[in-house]
Amino acid sequence: MDLNELQRRALRIHDLYDELNLRERGRTWTREEFMLGFVGDVGDLAKIVMAQEGARDMPGGRAALEHELADCLWSVLILAHRYDVDLNAAFLRTMDGLNQSITAQGRRDASQRERGQDETGPDRLDPGQPQAAEVGLDAADEPSDSADLVVGGHGLTASPIVGLER
Repeated sequence: MDLNELQRRALRIHDLYDELNLRERGRTWTREEFMLGFVGDVGDLAKIVMAQEGARDMPGGRAALEHELADCLWSVLILAHRYDVDLNAAFLRTMDGLNQSITAQGRRDASQRERGQDETGPDRLDPGQPQAAEVGLDAADEPSDSADLVVGGHGLTASPIVGLER
């Protein structure tokens, strides 16, 4: 099944939810409510992943993991529809950009090794240690209400009000 078929199936369920919500509540969900539902699904997924890794007890096992992954995919497909995003094109553009960025980083690393530059300096991550995110200060090296994050080579800004922004 391709992405377009997945989106068509997701939209049929979306329409059924709209009918149900109209009957029971007199209104349908807003885009914001779909986003909040997605956040809830991601939270459920996080708990299930923790259980899969032995960090917590939670019933459901593999079936629960599959269900929550599918719920999250459904939410992404619906949000893309509600915001008129061509998810197929956006995904391909994003993957192309990541491919170029990662490939360029690999070339820079190889070039540095060829020149004999030390790869263990303070700006290099230790590949033997698990890495989460680097948190830095703003450009003026002053604490601010947001923090720049580097996650997987991608810069994000964390703001307590608006969340993560590219």
